[in-house]
Amino acid sequence: MGSEVDKSLSEAVIALGGNLSLRGHGPRVTLEQSLSAMVEAGLVIRAASRFFATPCFPAGAGPDYVNAAVLIETDLDPGQLLDLLHRIEHDFGRAREQRWGMRTLDLDLVCWGDLVLPDELEHQRWLTLAPEDQVKSAPEQLILPHPRLQDRAFVLVPMADVAPDWSHPVLGLTARQMVAALPPADVAAVTPL
Repeated sequence: MGSEVDKSLSEAVIALGGNLSLRGHGPRVTLEQSLSAMVEAGLVIRAASRFFATPCFPAGAGPDYVNAAVLIETDLDPGQLLDLLHRIEHDFGRAREQRWGMRTLDLDLVCWGDLVLPDELEHQRWLTLAPEDQVKSAPEQLILPHPRLQDRAFVLVPMADVAPDWSHPVLGLTARQMVAALPPADVAAVTPL
């Protein structure tokens, strides 16, 4: 992967979410503290979205979430950045025991410029995976852009705050256009705090 990525500074979008309290604080405080942890780890935050209240996904799986997004700049490669995000999650009490389960902190690497990983064929496979198979399967490698990005208002609405004109390298749609293509009820359910 390192040979595919320029080691100069690159921009990426990270989606933040949480729906469990940590150390006596609610999810919003955890997300704010995770931003500080990112900066302390050397990431440069170029833009941060508003914080949003969002319904739990999937519905009924737990308390509602607080979500946000940041546009960052880093000299790490995507794999190194993902490792860093996992370390920060761990430091904030994240246990990866259940897919789509409740969590104190979730940091998802959503996109890395116009990079498609691991390749277009594998990305397409995950992009078109049937919903019932999404629940049962998790990729063993980093998939960029995030293969469910275009389906999730809780990611796209905050992302549109920080990178509205980012264009999906496979779908050819901007973040703003993907928000507009979502069901209006899904977008309306993502409310600023």
